[in-house]
Amino acid sequence: MITGDLDRALSTPISSAGTWRPAPRGGGSAPGTYATTIAFLLARRGTTGGTSDTGGAPAIAAALAERLHGLEWVSAAAVTGGGYLTVTVTSGALARLAVRITQAGPACCRSEALAGLTVTAPAAVNLASTRTWAQARERLAATVLGRLAEASGARVTWTHDTERIAAPGSPPHPAAGPVAEAIGYAGAGPVAYTLACLPPHGPASLDARLVAAHDLRNPAYAVRYAHAHAVSTLRQAADLGLGLADAAEFRPHLLAHPSEQALLYELSWLPERVARAARRGRLDVLARFLEGLAGAYLVCQETSPAVRPGGAQDSGSSGVAMGGARDGGPPGAAAPVPGDQPGSQVTVARLWLATAARTALHAGLDLLGVDAPDRM
Repeated sequence: MITGDLDRALSTPISSAGTWRPAPRGGGSAPGTYATTIAFLLARRGTTGGTSDTGGAPAIAAALAERLHGLEWVSAAAVTGGGYLTVTVTSGALARLAVRITQAGPACCRSEALAGLTVTAPAAVNLASTRTWAQARERLAATVLGRLAEASGARVTWTHDTERIAAPGSPPHPAAGPVAEAIGYAGAGPVAYTLACLPPHGPASLDARLVAAHDLRNPAYAVRYAHAHAVSTLRQAADLGLGLADAAEFRPHLLAHPSEQALLYELSWLPERVARAARRGRLDVLARFLEGLAGAYLVCQETSPAVRPGGAQDSGSSGVAMGGARDGGPPGAAAPVPGDQPGSQVTVARLWLATAARTALHAGLDLLGVDAPDRM
């Protein structure tokens, strides 16, 4: 979502969608930092959109940075690496993603990165009917890449192949092969997720015992467990009479703990990763992203839980105060309220974050055709 905001703010002749990357690690970059190669593309095409092309990409990047300097929700914009435009958004802009993603629901993964592209894809696939792991991987990719392309703005024509489509609740194919046997042992969701983790080329084979393992080192378990954990957290909060309250009362400065900011930064990349997976034809791009998102969520719950064991609420503010007077968000967002807040407001802010994580994990799993369980 943040990269989409930046794309709209830059308003370049060609879209910057797909050009954004996380800032290099180890460079001292603050959370919420994004880098784009758009200036190089504009210089190469001789299209500057009103900026001076004297000096090539560095000059174009500098002019684009100037467009962002006046935005309340951008804390820094500069030229790095000889022409990269590197932008840091405020911690408040990141925090407001908790509300934006929750309100967007399944659409939180959508973008216009592939707008104008036309794709044809099979509507569904019955993995249990495939004869080999290679065939299962190929058919899963064909269907899922269509979903990813559609979520990224492409126009998709869906085809229907009765041999590939499983009726709800239908039994495995009568001539059960290794794929059907693995599904019978580990479940369709874990098998599909593990297949999605495989690169598109190279050996395709799974060990059903590893796929079924209830171990956080097993990606198929860890991502689905993180979703179930988020649902459990919200269920426990509801049992205590706690809810999200009105979005206008959300206080972004209460999501200040480094683990909360790290989770929000991960969440900000969902539409970009969906589009990148579709563009590259690689399901593993999205699958690996969801693993990182699940890990960030679980770390956040360890350090900043919305509801502690036994139902206790946090009694103070969420970590250190968000720095700077420029703690703004996109236009129309509620302004933060300074000063300490009651523990209940911290809890509400963290419930928004847990709901956003649940929403994003569910959306990503759904695109991969994997179930998102409420309990595990």
